[in-house]
Amino acid sequence: MPFLFPRNPRRPQNRRAGPTAELEPSIAGYIWAHTKPQQLWILTIVALSMIPYFMSFNLPKDIVNGPIQGKGFEAPGATQTFMRLSFDLPFTGEVVLFDGVQLERLPMLMALSAVFLALVIINGLFKFYINTYKGKLGERLLRRIRFALVDKVLRFPPATFKRLKGAEIASMVKDEVEPLGGFTGDAFVAPALLGGQALTALAFIFVQNVTLGMITTALVSVQVFIIPRMRRRLLVLGRERQITARQLAGRISDIVERIGTIHAYDTTNYERADIAARLGRIFSIRYDIYRWKFLVKFINNFLASLTPFLFYSVGGYLALSGRLDIGQLVAVIGAYKDLPGPLKELIDWDQNRQDVDVKYQQVVSQFAVDGMIDRALHDVIPDAPNGKLGKPLAAVNLGVVDDSGSVVLDGVNLTLNPGESVAFLGPVGSGSDTLAEAFARMVWPTRGRILAGQANLLDLPEGIAGRSITYAGPDSHLFSGTVFENLVYGLKNAPQAGNNDDGTDPREREWRRREAALCANPPYDPEGGWIDYAGLGLDGPSDLLDEIMATLDCVLLSADMRDLALRTRISAADHPNLARKIVEMRGLLRADLERQNLTDLLVPFQRDSYNPEATVLENLLFGNVRDENVNAARIRTNASFQHLLAAQGLDDTLAAMGLEIARNVIGLFADLPADHPFFRGLNLMTAEDLPAYQSLVQKLDVAGTVPTPEERDRLIRLAFEYVEPQHRFGLLDPGLQASIVAVRHELHRTMPPELREMVEVYDPDAFMETGTLRDNIFFGRVSPRFRDGHEQVNETLERLLRQLGIYQGFICIGLTFDVGTNGGRLSITQRHKVALARALLRKSDYYLFNRPLAALDVRSQETIMAAAAARLRGRDPSVGIACALSTPALAQHFDRVVVFDSGEIVEEGAPEELTQNSGITQAMIRA
Repeated sequence: MPFLFPRNPRRPQNRRAGPTAELEPSIAGYIWAHTKPQQLWILTIVALSMIPYFMSFNLPKDIVNGPIQGKGFEAPGATQTFMRLSFDLPFTGEVVLFDGVQLERLPMLMALSAVFLALVIINGLFKFYINTYKGKLGERLLRRIRFALVDKVLRFPPATFKRLKGAEIASMVKDEVEPLGGFTGDAFVAPALLGGQALTALAFIFVQNVTLGMITTALVSVQVFIIPRMRRRLLVLGRERQITARQLAGRISDIVERIGTIHAYDTTNYERADIAARLGRIFSIRYDIYRWKFLVKFINNFLASLTPFLFYSVGGYLALSGRLDIGQLVAVIGAYKDLPGPLKELIDWDQNRQDVDVKYQQVVSQFAVDGMIDRALHDVIPDAPNGKLGKPLAAVNLGVVDDSGSVVLDGVNLTLNPGESVAFLGPVGSGSDTLAEAFARMVWPTRGRILAGQANLLDLPEGIAGRSITYAGPDSHLFSGTVFENLVYGLKNAPQAGNNDDGTDPREREWRRREAALCANPPYDPEGGWIDYAGLGLDGPSDLLDEIMATLDCVLLSADMRDLALRTRISAADHPNLARKIVEMRGLLRADLERQNLTDLLVPFQRDSYNPEATVLENLLFGNVRDENVNAARIRTNASFQHLLAAQGLDDTLAAMGLEIARNVIGLFADLPADHPFFRGLNLMTAEDLPAYQSLVQKLDVAGTVPTPEERDRLIRLAFEYVEPQHRFGLLDPGLQASIVAVRHELHRTMPPELREMVEVYDPDAFMETGTLRDNIFFGRVSPRFRDGHEQVNETLERLLRQLGIYQGFICIGLTFDVGTNGGRLSITQRHKVALARALLRKSDYYLFNRPLAALDVRSQETIMAAAAARLRGRDPSVGIACALSTPALAQHFDRVVVFDSGEIVEEGAPEELTQNSGITQAMIRA
């Protein structure tokens, strides 16, 4: 797909570009360049393995002709020499290393058989070592090339990413280079090993009989000539399959990313048709591959089977005519048995070589992008570079043209001085946002330059420019992980001292470091130390946590973290102090509410009382299920639980109660459409359940009709979810409540072990592992009779958290919330706040904000931006701040205002000056 990375015709001329083809042009060259010593070593081992391999061919002939047929043992008690070792030297003659031992026929048979077994073991050990070494070699190179490709992605010019599909890049890095690792170990070893084995077997056959050797050579030549040519079609089909699969991955990624638009425009069936067509194309290609592959396999197997036929016929004739002894024929057949395997694998290797080379060429071409960032600019700079960036930051005759050819910035000249705050005003597309991106190196100039002092900003190391300039925009990305990990992400600029000292065995750390070096990977541990506390002016993690807390307050995110924490479950074993304090808070919270005359706001769980704000089942159990997958049906089917309800007569009562609930719900909701908003607040049944319950009620309304056990269970489960103040059907009188409490006491007294494992009983003096922090603190339910009940409780709750000294620990629990893919589990306002907080945590010389809070209302934006500017200035009065505003009303908080229109600066000055000249008003009209 050559259009994936088109050449960039507007690459900045003042940008020092790195090499565009750092990967070798061929896979063989890449492998040899990075594994030459290892390849030479394994080739030496392969050469040595040929010695016992050849010996294993000749030994069966000696066994058959000698001890078995008796050659040399004709006389009784005759012996033969075993293991005589000697060789001839020029001018010296024979040199005898060992005279051997004399053995009779049976001992000779056993001795030669033992040697044969030893050769089998030696050959097996050689194969084991060679294959293991090849695997390690391949995995190292696969690790190297994957890292090299990701390294290239990190050095792509910014404009390239507008044309990229992340799924296609991920597919190439993950899947398409996978065969390269397997081929690495075979690139030079396989032809040497397999070719050596095939030539050894062929040479042995020639030594035994020239005629059989020529027959074998002829048939082998036919295989070597025909099979590779037939497999060329498979290479073409494989290339097509690879491209179509990559395009399918990109299309699926598009569907996931724009699923909202698909549903909004009712194009789901179009997407299904498109995917089906692509899958049909892939099916057609793969079916052709199967047909060609098995046709080639059939021909190859036929030619391989034809040779034994000729051996048995021609070889048998030669044996019968006395020109070939039986031992030689057996040895030839045994040697040929080891010939088709290496030969077939050698042909497979040649096809694999061509296939891998094609894939390698495709990957290299896709990652060969013009204008790549010089690798040297990404070198690690361990010490904090604050103050190393030249001052001021200036745009000089800056011009930017987008991919469509539209002029976004045209001849802009602007200086951002230290200690100055500048507001960029103008509607989206006016150039204000593009200038902020250009200052942050998110967009490269088409002409002109951005200077940091006298240096071109794009020529500075990223370790200086990236840390000296902080950027936050409307589309600031949140990475998969926790809120805390996203907040501190911008602080992980360079590995700190002791980065690799993770407490593991030093030998293991040294092994990891050595393996990383062999694969050209950096030796740093991503889980090790990356935050330069001294460079941030902090003493350690505790100070950083204080900074985070202050920053959360600054961007109005603390309440969100508190609410996230309230919805979180923790283990008392992991947080013993926090768990103890939360149990202590229960009494303090109730006492505080009593002082505010809000006693009825929170209805606590009490062992001897029915909680009207809880469900019937929760009141029965007086506890929570330990496993979220365990529902009321599982508990209802417990034999002991069923027996207890029946013994107390409560099952009949609950079944009758469920029937009345069904009648009431049907009477209220039967005539409403399934998508009516009323169904959202109904937790007893769904709109889809209504018809089934309607049929059940009609059936049971007939006199004398008794529900089946299954129908009875459905009615009881309906009663389990009933809450009187919420549903208000008047079905829970004091007598029934008292009966439920009595059954609760009996249940706790006789609860069987299997039910006790499923349920955690409420204990006012113990932390509930199955409950959220909100459940643990409240130990009850907030009454819905109070209009702002939850808000009132939360205010009291925050005050108590600070009073007990656990507010920070509580917020830390909220910071462990997983934001999901692209921050999808957070609201858009929360994502904007987290992105801004991440920027404010950094210590930089310049801060560039590009409509960072566009999703918030004007008042919230004004509050947060004023607090953010005050925080940055309070930390360092010399910082420069520039912000592309989403609303002109915020301009009054800045020293200077620059108004943009159509990519040009149309007005510039202090806020009060522009107000007098109606500049702000005009900007507001345009916005």
